[in-house]
Amino acid sequence: MRNDQILAEIREANMTYLMLAQTLIRQDKAEALFRLGMSEEAADMIGALSPAQIMRIASGNMLLCRFRVDDDIVWNLLTNHSVNKVDNDATTKLHASILMAGRFAEAV
Repeated sequence: MRNDQILAEIREANMTYLMLAQTLIRQDKAEALFRLGMSEEAADMIGALSPAQIMRIASGNMLLCRFRVDDDIVWNLLTNHSVNKVDNDATTKLHASILMAGRFAEAV
């Protein structure tokens, strides 16, 4: 992939992320905070952005969203690659969600 293609993909991802985030925030702020893993202040700012501001912010060359999963326990649950593999996919995803929700609560 060429550099200009990568930049175009980053801009598209930024636009999609900001539009999704703004929609979630405007529909149900509390749920958006949990699902997006962001602070209330960041949610307020994103929720108040105009379409022109979203386009301007999204056109940068840095990816605005990031992975919240930063430890092996949650990644192993999500990918089901742990040594003690559980065959019930729903159970492992629920466990990962509970762990991430607990971390979100600690951050708030």
